Amino acid sequence: MYVYSARQIRERLQLFQEAFSSPASTVCFAVKSNSSLAILRLLAQSGAGFDIVSGGELERVRRADKAALKRVVFSGAGKQVWEIDAALKAGILLFNVESEAELELLARRAEAAGVRARFALRVNPDVFADTHPYISTGLREHKFGIDIGLARAIYRKAAKSKWLEPAGVSVHIGSQIRTVDPFAAAVKRVADLVLELRRDGHSIHYLDAGGGLGIDYNDRLDRPHFDAAKKVRDYSAAVLRATAGLDAHLLLEPGRFVVAQAGALLTRVLFVKQNGAKTFVITDAAMNDLIRPALYQAHHEILPVVRRGKSQAVVDVVGPVCESGDFFARDREMQRSAPGDLLALLDAGAYGMAQSSNYNTRTRPAEVLVEGDKARLIRRRETLKDLLAGEIL
Repeated sequence: MYVYSARQIRERLQLFQEAFSSPASTVCFAVKSNSSLAILRLLAQSGAGFDIVSGGELERVRRADKAALKRVVFSGAGKQVWEIDAALKAGILLFNVESEAELELLARRAEAAGVRARFALRVNPDVFADTHPYISTGLREHKFGIDIGLARAIYRKAAKSKWLEPAGVSVHIGSQIRTVDPFAAAVKRVADLVLELRRDGHSIHYLDAGGGLGIDYNDRLDRPHFDAAKKVRDYSAAVLRATAGLDAHLLLEPGRFVVAQAGALLTRVLFVKQNGAKTFVITDAAMNDLIRPALYQAHHEILPVVRRGKSQAVVDVVGPVCESGDFFARDREMQRSAPGDLLALLDAGAYGMAQSSNYNTRTRPAEVLVEGDKARLIRRRETLKDLLAGEIL
């Protein structure tokens, strides 16, 4: 099961809210990182807005806190008609538009709904972010955004439509970025574009700086503690320097940084198996429960829930799914395990449950939210009946 700390989620959100308290700003939590309704409600009640990328995520925000729909920005490169219609009806804050074709579709749907659609172009600043290639999004060869050099002409064309309101500019260069320099470079290019657009006669009120601030997945108990507050201060200083004097409402879209280190995946050891020189610790969790190690070669610290002595072993921690890629750690030195032991995979609050699946016809785990000395079930464990309910013979 997944276990989350409500206190840490609130504290991480507050770090952003305090760091960007001087100019007008809204912290829009990236729903894709963790879409559990109870967590979305917790964040909404703490004043967060939301960055969504689908109509399903829009519905999650509506169910978590209907009032928060006014603080939603809708990103994503492939918005469908029904999703645009639902967002227009909900009265969201802003559409982050990623292509000219999407902008034309947005105008048609706004006309059909009889409302004016407020939008920002997501521009591609061609800034390199040193992160995994699957989660880098700010270069010309990526599918996201519009070439920043084409933006002025597109805004000029959009301004002629009475159904479109050019209101902002958006940028997002990737995820799990550990240094602030790429953010500063990207936001500075966007800030310069905002000034050009204003000179062209557009009323640009919003600058969406995106998300992507990374965490330390290697933060072990025997190493210096990850200073989250300093990371956010450094990030805000870079963004605020790049936007100094711009007088724009900043939109920030953190996801991983808010929830990743607030969550852990608990799993039970099924077997310990020796194959030649290799030792495998086989757990009841698998890649369908947490795909990040298989998909991104990501590192998650793994600790025993109960510590027993100091005996260590070098092992592979693997799941029961029928794929060689079903692993959580390879050649990892850790406390010797025995069947029945509980292990905690740390920093699993982001892109864990949100990316889970039913591969191998496996049911998904439960989720629990810890608040003070109380633990509350926020998603019951899935059953085989749940899994098969939608199928027709």
